Amino acid sequence: MAYWLVKSEPETWSWDAQVKAKATGWDGVRNHQAANNMKAMALGDLAFFYHSGDEKRIVGIVEVTKLYRPDPTDESGRFGMVEVKAVKPFAEPVTLARIKAEPRLKDLTLVRNSRLSVQPVDKDSWTLICKMGKTPSK
Repeated sequence: MAYWLVKSEPETWSWDAQVKAKATGWDGVRNHQAANNMKAMALGDLAFFYHSGDEKRIVGIVEVTKLYRPDPTDESGRFGMVEVKAVKPFAEPVTLARIKAEPRLKDLTLVRNSRLSVQPVDKDSWTLICKMGKTPSK
């Protein structure tokens, strides 16, 4: 299993909207590196659901339920999407400030390239962030 982080502005697509929708396409990604990360996702992989914008915090965990396929919102036909479903909320959201303050997370992509909308998370960082959020890692 691999671990990821997916970002959304809460006014566009929030954790609450994800929970209500159950499974939904993670569409609208128009960055090649983020698209390549989605292509690498496998069924059952888990991802942190991150509210970007003013919030800048991890609020939940989603699971990949469908693999990379064409994104119907992309008229150019160059980009795709995966499908994710809500798994569980974080008991205590973990802010970007807390992540940056933790020396063991200094190499996390979110710290080095916070603008990338879909990014990998290594297993040790996943486990640590889940602990920070008082949420079981599985």
